Amino acid sequence: MVLILAILVGTISGLIVKYSLDKKWIFNYVSPNAKANTKTFLLYSSMGVLTTMIFWVSEYLFYKYFDFDGSQYAGAIFGLSIGYYLKYLLDKKYVFINK
Repeated sequence: MVLILAILVGTISGLIVKYSLDKKWIFNYVSPNAKANTKTFLLYSSMGVLTTMIFWVSEYLFYKYFDFDGSQYAGAIFGLSIGYYLKYLLDKKYVFINK
């Protein structure tokens, strides 16, 4: 139970910190109001779910289909790289839109 709680707290706090950093330093985005900021955060989070699935699937497929020690780590690096790049593109096009 403690592990699950630690994972949840770490994931949520990491998401909030990454959102804040991306919003300010990567996209230089200013929310017009609290409602818009909430909508932006929820959209940002949903893009994260999609790209996390890419990471997990890549890690699993490397583990399952490549026969070498640490194949899951190679898959994790590959999936994380693709996922982060795709997340950047999605965030740029759909999330942090300065009007």
